[in-house]
Amino acid sequence: MIQPENLKSFLEEKYIQYNTKSFITGDPIEVPHMFSNNADIEIAGFLTAVISWGRRHAITKSGKELMRMMDFEPEAFVKQASESEIATLNRFVYRTFSGLDAMTFILATRNVINEYGSLEKAFFSPYEDDMALIISRFKKRFFAIEHLPRTLKHLPDPMKNSAAKRINMFLRWMIRKDLNGVDFGIWESTGADKLICPLDLHSGQVARKLNLLSRKQNDWKAALELTQNLRLFDPEDPVKFDFALFGLGWYEQF
Repeated sequence: MIQPENLKSFLEEKYIQYNTKSFITGDPIEVPHMFSNNADIEIAGFLTAVISWGRRHAITKSGKELMRMMDFEPEAFVKQASESEIATLNRFVYRTFSGLDAMTFILATRNVINEYGSLEKAFFSPYEDDMALIISRFKKRFFAIEHLPRTLKHLPDPMKNSAAKRINMFLRWMIRKDLNGVDFGIWESTGADKLICPLDLHSGQVARKLNLLSRKQNDWKAALELTQNLRLFDPEDPVKFDFALFGLGWYEQF
């Protein structure tokens, strides 16, 4: 077991090991990395993050397929696609995310962009310091359009104690400034110090083995506990250690 006095250096070492360009290939973040325009990046990143559960290669494959169905122009498709063009997404499916869900997400993304100007402003306008409230408020704004009740499950609500792993991951991609070029850091509304660490089964298991997490459930309270403990090692960028937790769990079976 890593001793507490050595844990910071151990996590820093693993962060350096896994926060590299080679991490991108085969990870869901590979999908938004297909684009250079910020609006394309944020839309591709958001849609890919929404379907990011299951095996990495399957997520990445399905994310790329969704981009292909959008003619590899996610911003233009969201803003300009006709009703019949959007209807072609009815063929898309990834696990429980159906074609009807995909169509709804395109229309809802269009609606919040038209209303707020961008996904970033839909999250952060006006600014709110509590990330749980930010994500919960975004969900309400996003589903302002007509939607099937089943589609609601594809966006989490931390106010209902969801860990919101996929949205926290998306926000990490958009907000965290990464000198190694993995995360994009294209959103300026808040800083990395306000982010909450994405928490799933694998990162939770590693965090508990390292005594970074005592709570047994992988919920919002656990994500907050983990992030607060990681802030002790880097208060300005605590979620950078998500790379360490992921690498230890996925690659090293820690």
